[in-house]
Amino acid sequence: MRGDGRQIQTAVLGSAGSEEPLMLPLEAIELETFRRRYERDTFWCGLLLGGCGGELTTKLYTDRVCHFAHHPGPDGMARECGRRARGVSSADHLYVKSAAASWFRDKGERVDIGFAGQDGVPIGSVVDILSPRGVLRVHLDRATPPVWDQDGSEPVLGVAIPVDSETLIRRWYVHRIRLDSEGAARRVRIGTEAFARPTEWFALDDCEMTDRGLSTPAVERIVRERTTRPARAWPAKKPRKGPDPQGRARFLLRQLADARKVEAVVVVTRVCRDIAAVTGLDAELKEQLTAAVADAQDWLGQQAEVRRDLFSRLADAVAGGQTKEARVLLIRVNATASHDRTEEEDDIVGTAADYLDAVASAAADRVKALLSDLRRRRRFDMSATELRLLVQEIIQAAAQAGELLGTYEKSQIAAWTARMGLGTPTPTSARAPAASAPAGRRTQRRPLHAQVARRHWYKSSCPRCQAGKGENCVIDDEARTGEVRNVPHNERLQLIVDERKAQQKRTRPWRVYEVTCPDCGQGDGERCRTPGGPHRSRVERAKTFTQLKKPRPEAMA
Repeated sequence: MRGDGRQIQTAVLGSAGSEEPLMLPLEAIELETFRRRYERDTFWCGLLLGGCGGELTTKLYTDRVCHFAHHPGPDGMARECGRRARGVSSADHLYVKSAAASWFRDKGERVDIGFAGQDGVPIGSVVDILSPRGVLRVHLDRATPPVWDQDGSEPVLGVAIPVDSETLIRRWYVHRIRLDSEGAARRVRIGTEAFARPTEWFALDDCEMTDRGLSTPAVERIVRERTTRPARAWPAKKPRKGPDPQGRARFLLRQLADARKVEAVVVVTRVCRDIAAVTGLDAELKEQLTAAVADAQDWLGQQAEVRRDLFSRLADAVAGGQTKEARVLLIRVNATASHDRTEEEDDIVGTAADYLDAVASAAADRVKALLSDLRRRRRFDMSATELRLLVQEIIQAAAQAGELLGTYEKSQIAAWTARMGLGTPTPTSARAPAASAPAGRRTQRRPLHAQVARRHWYKSSCPRCQAGKGENCVIDDEARTGEVRNVPHNERLQLIVDERKAQQKRTRPWRVYEVTCPDCGQGDGERCRTPGGPHRSRVERAKTFTQLKKPRPEAMA
């Protein structure tokens, strides 16, 4: 079993079975204070963290984040540990348990808290809080899908767990949870998300556990603003009549308008059916419903036409070999037309996916063949133009190969791209005339998320929103909605780019003109005094320095 090189950011205090978590500060200056505070304590790779139960020590670094590390085994070798979650959020289930127990204790209530979840679900994915007033099931990741409308149980979702618009419309709101890092601890905050509203966040002390479930100040406002009560979330203590037809009709009209705003075709279709079943209306309201349904049916017809056109364009793009267009259209189809597909639509999507996979596979093979050819041919035997064109061809093929390329191929492409001074890898970038841009202006750089492969986006924690390793970044604007970002924050990506540049700088091979020539004595940056290029002895010396991994002067600086 190979050792796991991921950094451990959380541990437990005192023993392997402890439930007292703590988080290691990421910065060296904070770690010194942390060490003084816990100088008499021991740190462990806790069993409730999914760890091996071994003792940990702290590692201080100034050029990267600080982290925990295992003590070596009795044989002096690194200890083997199969712990899966190691980032800042890996102990969040313990922080949730501690905060919930303290919160209920202050209210004079006893609760049972467990981490069992379903079979096959890793520990820490779900926290079940059983109180006298009901059950809260806290979902910290997507491993266990939430179950809505289960009697006596209410889901509380982490910020990275999506909720569809139909659920928000039907339930009025859902509860969310997030944990913010404060020193060596994590603080729980509860959010309330409602349809077409930003998530509002509150400290745990601002919340209440009532007979109706978990309640926040936002929940109280939402309930006051609504004219009807949802049957499951807010059951009445005494039997009461259902809403009158007029109130039901007005509610459906609002629901229809809300669904139209977010282009929820499934919800619009269902609400139209519900409206048709309403009876006992006055003439004026019935006329409003008839007009609203007619307008909605026209809109549904337009959406159906848009859907047919989308699938038709996707089929034409695949048939015409338009790879870029097919990739864009397939993303749109999966995002907007994933429901109620016909057999023909499924065939179109399957054909497109197979086509794009084949293109990517062929491009990956092409990249590997070109890199192999580049390694076999000596750089100084190729003209600058030939070398540049070959690297450009590799970059274009790599763009089509995507995630099918391995780490080695990606590092080689990045090194050659930087070495040749190539910017955005477009087919015409090298052939553009020199006068096409103002003198002295550099080609606009690609955004950071395009410079880092998607598989590396979440391999480290985010210093901005504190998302842990393996977790998506969340929007951290003034509204604090807790919604998931499509791409990581630039601060998170910049750490990866900087580390990659530092690694390339440390491992870059010696260039011929960086060594002193044994024959003519020319030093760093000076060309040999021969018309045919560098002396053979100088070339061999550069190779020898590279093989011996002799540090270059700029790497030692």
